[in-house]
Amino acid sequence: MTESQAGAALLLTSAGAKIPMLQAARQAWLRLFPTGGIIAGDMQPLCVSRAFADSFWQMPATVNANKAELRRGCIERNIKVILPSRDGELLFWAESKPYFAEAGIQIIVSPATGTALCLDKLAFADFGQQHQLPIIPASLHIDNVIAEQFVVKERFGAGAKSIGLALSKAQAIQHAKQLQNPLYQPMQSGKEVSIDAWLDQDSSVKGLVLRQRDKVVAGESQISTTFTDAALTQQCSKILRQLKLTGPVVMQAIIDAKGKPHIIECNSRFGGASTLSILAGLDSLYWSFLQAMQPEATLTAYTAATQSIRQLRYSMDTYQYDPDF
Repeated sequence: MTESQAGAALLLTSAGAKIPMLQAARQAWLRLFPTGGIIAGDMQPLCVSRAFADSFWQMPATVNANKAELRRGCIERNIKVILPSRDGELLFWAESKPYFAEAGIQIIVSPATGTALCLDKLAFADFGQQHQLPIIPASLHIDNVIAEQFVVKERFGAGAKSIGLALSKAQAIQHAKQLQNPLYQPMQSGKEVSIDAWLDQDSSVKGLVLRQRDKVVAGESQISTTFTDAALTQQCSKILRQLKLTGPVVMQAIIDAKGKPHIIECNSRFGGASTLSILAGLDSLYWSFLQAMQPEATLTAYTAATQSIRQLRYSMDTYQYDPDF
């Protein structure tokens, strides 16, 4: 291990209040670099995660105009790996990957083409139609959607708080007026699930965990339970391979009464509730960091948990005396 690697730092961007993600990243990073550090990065100075990291970086915006400043800041802090955590920054990091790699800084993000495809819900739906994949269709025009009830959402971004569900045609048209780039889809009923997976540099699925979203609050799973389904695992693996993604990803789907999946979207990043899948055997963060820092290293095997695991996410309080921020 070189001197720079001995104190190598991992940067979690858009860290916000993502404490479980930060802690999971720390555990994985310290397995590689026991004397390494975890840096929470965010544009907001009063960022909750800064109290749980080794240090905090109030970062400039992730836009091309700031690319040189961002790379310089990473070099100054001995940051070797960047873990983006917000959809809105993924394409910037994907397109900037070679620029940062020149300075020995690796970014845990899928290739730009796959990243852009997942960020655009219309393009993602069209991709499903072209490749005969069970992805829920979508259109910019409601008359192109054949359904009794409709879903209206933003074409770009997460948008869980602004989504309209189970709307009549008149209600859907009215709801769309509140959105910047409205997208229409047929309403699909069934069991809501998330699919956590990790793909290697060849977009081969190394491991995949299914989890039922038992209780969802503001688009995030508050209660989740893992389950097994061999046919669904095979179908999801096929879809992910065709998307040409790498590293940690999380896909959302509805399973109908006949057991058929209807894919809603795919996020090419580690998800907020994906820490459950680590416990279930999907060592996605460690694999990502190891592959980034030691490309020739042999990854540990994927050993799936033999029993279902339930995750309950909740808020808690912590206190600081003589706080430094």
